[in-house]
Amino acid sequence: MAPSRLSSSIKAASIKPPLKCLLLFALSSAQADDQILQRVLVEGSRGNQLGVADAASAGSISQQELAARTVYRPGEILEAAPGLIVSQHSGEGKANQFYLRGFNLDHGTDLRTTVDDMPVNQRSHAHGQGWTDLNFLIPELAVRLDYKKGPYSAGEGDFASAGTASVVYANRLLQGVASVSAGQNGYGRALLADSLEAGQGSLLYALEALHNDGPYTHPDDYQKLNAVLRYSEGYANNGYNVSLMAYRADWNSTDQIPLRAVQDGRMGRNDAIDATDGGKSHRYSLSGGWRRTGEDSASRVNAYIIANQLDLYSNFTYFMDDPVHGDQFAQPDKRVTSGLNASHSWHQHMAGGDSSTTIGIQLQNDNIFNGLLTTQARQPLAVVRRDHIVESSASLYVENSTRWNSAFRTVAGARLDSYRFDVRSDLAANSGKASDHLVSPSLSLIYGPWQTAELYANIGSGFHSNDARGATIRIDPKTGAAVDQVSPLVRSRGMELGARSSWLPGLQSSLSVYRLDFDSELSFVGDAGTTEAGRPSRRYGVEVSNYYKPLKWLSVDLDLAYARARSRDEKLEGAPEGHYIPGAIEGTGQLALTVDDGGPYSGSLKLRYFGPRPLIEDNSVRSAASLTLNARLGWKIRKGLILELEAFNLTNRRDSAIDYYYPSQLKGEAAPVNDIHFHPIESRSLRATLVKNF
Repeated sequence: MAPSRLSSSIKAASIKPPLKCLLLFALSSAQADDQILQRVLVEGSRGNQLGVADAASAGSISQQELAARTVYRPGEILEAAPGLIVSQHSGEGKANQFYLRGFNLDHGTDLRTTVDDMPVNQRSHAHGQGWTDLNFLIPELAVRLDYKKGPYSAGEGDFASAGTASVVYANRLLQGVASVSAGQNGYGRALLADSLEAGQGSLLYALEALHNDGPYTHPDDYQKLNAVLRYSEGYANNGYNVSLMAYRADWNSTDQIPLRAVQDGRMGRNDAIDATDGGKSHRYSLSGGWRRTGEDSASRVNAYIIANQLDLYSNFTYFMDDPVHGDQFAQPDKRVTSGLNASHSWHQHMAGGDSSTTIGIQLQNDNIFNGLLTTQARQPLAVVRRDHIVESSASLYVENSTRWNSAFRTVAGARLDSYRFDVRSDLAANSGKASDHLVSPSLSLIYGPWQTAELYANIGSGFHSNDARGATIRIDPKTGAAVDQVSPLVRSRGMELGARSSWLPGLQSSLSVYRLDFDSELSFVGDAGTTEAGRPSRRYGVEVSNYYKPLKWLSVDLDLAYARARSRDEKLEGAPEGHYIPGAIEGTGQLALTVDDGGPYSGSLKLRYFGPRPLIEDNSVRSAASLTLNARLGWKIRKGLILELEAFNLTNRRDSAIDYYYPSQLKGEAAPVNDIHFHPIESRSLRATLVKNF
């Protein structure tokens, strides 16, 4: 597989056919320290994906474009992927909420996220399946964000049905950076990062400290310390690295509050009901990666071990279950995750085309201790359940990419996933073992006889794993009632038609129309300690993405997406509860303008539209849409010294960051009340950052 065009200075016609596959492979694994390859791949700030991507909905965002984005929290770096929304409904240390392709992905289910090939999603998590905590991310170290949507890649497995987001860290920095930030609402941040020559390689280090209160009556008092130490030799496509990462944080939470209490004046938009909600967490990891590219082959191996711990305290129903002590509960989760990914690719040259075949293996083991406790002011009252879980998986995949001629290429693959679950619960009836396996084929057809356009057809199967406790449960730990076990692995099926074009100089456009089915939206409800069996679902959608650089100093991003999500259980056609999926996002949009002529001043504006969602199955209660405008202004005071000003929610809109509909009971209320519960978006705030490069 080879690019038909890499940049205006390198034309596909000038590359000899035997070199096409190798050049593409090198480009796909290049990082910012590969200075020559980076200049080939990146023209402006976004690499042209014609001849490179296998779907209209896949892409890669460069370091330059990531650095120009205004992000309130580290996880929002993922919003560079068109159609993806990152939100929050609690304190800053908690994992974000994600929305994509008609999904409320909760804290990460069905969005596979990796940082340097380490999985971020946590399986069988105490609070939510696929828990994706990106607070350890340091944006200044990210040299690329690669994204895909849909289950069309054999190399992606669990949680990848809606999409994947892969953040790549630098092996070395071209210059050191020291920055100090200060802002409203108690915001402060300090960062120091640099690379040093060490022996035959390079030693990269980064240290980050951050504090943020947010606009809340009871401050978040979010405090985190973050560090990265990496040694590397060679380059990204021929070399190796070894990395240590460490992150610690603690915070208070202002969780979602009932709309009725704000409307009748009992509390303000930024007030908390239970001021003792919050949490603390840490993440420590050791990882290594090795890559070797030869004349007709390429190999890559990475291994990791990650220690995660979370203590989370939440109260969403207030005094509904326990009018005396309140409904606060704790969800401790402590785990060690280890894994290995290895692949080898062979390149074959044919008359008029070329082919590449990759075979890979992915191994992962999670040793987990988690639980659910009722608490008051973070002090335990009773244990609902405690579990020791060992979850192991082995995956084998093969994928072939063939360019049959100058106009047509294919990508065909299949993967086999095998899972084993071993649950030891404090309630013997809920202990047990389970196993499951799935075969997931995929096929992509790419047709592009033109210099400026390509057409895509993609089809494939994927899955997400369910919480191991749902696969062995027999008794509701709260009520003692019998409950049904669920399938450990849930199948998804997707198809997509798309097009990509650069017909107008400076303009890159893509269009995709897709369908995605799930056999069941099963999920383990960490807040209750039980499993919910959802109905089969179907989502249709269309996405349009445009990147336009009409002038050397101006770039414009416009991304629009619409999705229709419905349950599709034929036995329940006409059921009174309806077929809408609560929380399923219907529309998103982003418009970003970036100005940078290389002079002393630069700036950007980003307008984000977060569309409405049905909140219950019959669509009688809906969330409102939200609209936020962020801005950034940069001033190069002198060489190596920059002042940046950032403004968030510039128009100071009073929208919701997230909405739910469920019953709750406040103190003084005689009975539970069904109501919208919301978390407000952060009010207008300003931040200033002084950056010194050395």
